[in-house]
Order: sequence, then C-alpha cells, then structure tokens
Amino acid sequence: MEEKLRVFEEKMEKAVSVLRAEYASIRAGRANPHVLDQITVDYYGVPSGIQQVANVSVPEPRMLLIQPWEKSLIKNIEKAIQVSDLGINPSNDGSVIRLVFPEMTEERRKELAKDVKKKGDGAKVAIRNIRRDANDSIKKQNKSGEISEDEQKQLEEKVQKLTDKFIEKVDKEIEIKSKEILTV
Repeated sequence: MEEKLRVFEEKMEKAVSVLRAEYASIRAGRANPHVLDQITVDYYGVPSGIQQVANVSVPEPRMLLIQPWEKSLIKNIEKAIQVSDLGINPSNDGSVIRLVFPEMTEERRKELAKDVKKKGDGAKVAIRNIRRDANDSIKKQNKSGEISEDEQKQLEEKVQKLTDKFIEKVDKEIEIKSKEILTV
C-alpha cells in the first residue's frame, strides 16, 4: 500500500507543479520570458513555442527581446503575440521584436492577485480530490479484506498528512506570487 500512497503523493506534487507553471505565465510588472510559454507560432506547418523558434532575452526589466532564428518568422511571431491574451503590442524593426511591458496599475495588480488566489484554490480542490480517491481506494481494500481496520485508519491518517503538506505548499505559492504582484 505504501507504493499506492506514493502514486497519490506524485499526483499531488503534479497539481502543485501545474500551479507553478500557471503562475510563471502571469506577468508581475517585470518582463518574464515565461509569459510567452503558452503562445505558439506556425513553423513549417508545426505549432511551436516561441522559445523553440527564437532567442528570447530580457535586456531591460520591463522589456523582452525576441530574435527569431529565421527572419521569415517575424510576422508569424508578431501575429501570434497580437492574438494572444498577453495584452501587449509587439514592435519589430525587421530583425527583432520588442515587447515593452507597461507599468501595472493598482487595479490590475489587485485583479491579478485575485486570479492567483483563484488558481491556488483550484489546485487545492485538485489535491482534495486526490485525497478522496486515495481514501476510496483504502476503503475498497478494507472491504475486500486486503487490509485491516487499523491499517485503514493509519493509511487514512497518512493520506491526510500528505494532503495537509501539499495544501500548505499551495498556500506558500499563493503568498509568494501575490506578494510579487502587489509589490510596486
């Protein structure tokens, strides 16, 4: 049963990893290449991430510089950024694309902080659902006679401790990202 617990722990870890990835794509007033992670460009008929077809650098705190490996991609990258929900208009000089991030308003910061909290709550729900699945699995094993009542109680306690540990991790992630967003 210990290996089964490990499977549930890995699922909870995955929920936290997904949350971290979502948080990486939320811009917090500073230029962060990860805001481009969700944007794909048509590269010879294959949808590819911008980082796979260009060099992305941060020359200034509020600017991203995108240098495509092939000049023919500039228009495609520019169009992909414009149709994305990034909300920034790219400017290109024929060889590179510049993304200048405007200073965020207090209202926008609070909006993003709410979004961070909502995504964190979603991760907590996912973790609790994993706990429910784990407990259901333990109960089934008890009913089928694979484990005793005492073993069931011990395993359920371990599952609860795992859940508490991962909920705490999510709370920490929410706190860190909210602080990053609200810091001017």
